[in-house]
Amino acid sequence: MADLFTSPLLLLLLPIIAFLYASVGHGGASGYIAIMSLFAFPISVMKPTALVLNILVSGISFYFYFREKKFDWKLFYPFAITSVPFSFLGGLLTVEIHIYKVILASVLLVAVLRLLGLFGKETSDLKPINLPLALLIGAIIGFLSGLIGIGGGIILSPVILLLGWANMKQTAAVSALFIFVNSIAGLFGFVSKGGSLPLSSAVVIGVVLIGGILGSYYGSKKFNTVTLRNVLAFVLGIAILKLYTT
Repeated sequence: MADLFTSPLLLLLLPIIAFLYASVGHGGASGYIAIMSLFAFPISVMKPTALVLNILVSGISFYFYFREKKFDWKLFYPFAITSVPFSFLGGLLTVEIHIYKVILASVLLVAVLRLLGLFGKETSDLKPINLPLALLIGAIIGFLSGLIGIGGGIILSPVILLLGWANMKQTAAVSALFIFVNSIAGLFGFVSKGGSLPLSSAVVIGVVLIGGILGSYYGSKKFNTVTLRNVLAFVLGIAILKLYTT
């Protein structure tokens, strides 16, 4: 297993994913899991590793967006109230590998469409948040996040934008903290059921942190990564095909 974590290709792809996801306020778990699935990592390793990396990168990302005064507490808390306990609940569960792959591939499809800019675009006609709907959305995304080992921001961001509740920067700031708290809850749920983080995964933390810091810094300012996002979308597309066909 340690040999997999020291693969040069893996150590190249993970910081790129961290950079691109952090630039839009995401932790990158769906991307990390996609890449690890291409390297045939078992779920018991992918899930906790992705959650730990998610916590680190989303925390850094939130710091930069918060420092730029993009965070809106009133937009964040309705999602967090229900997402955190449901993420913990999802983290307690272990699903059959085929079901896990189908759910993950579907989430990755959302990520690819989002990266390609096909939905979840910013609007200038903002609306007040609908509290009951936000609570429901938080619960659903939280449970799904804990179940497969992601933070849920890749789903939350386009939902907020589609509903017109915030602009792009505000959405990124809220998603970053949403991912952070959900990843912690999901990891606690996983560990409480006897799961553990493999020590060999520590080798990827450094390179992912570098990518996350750079992506968060440039994303919180003004940064366009269209070409790189298209490349990432292509890589995730390959992972989706592998997950659906194996």
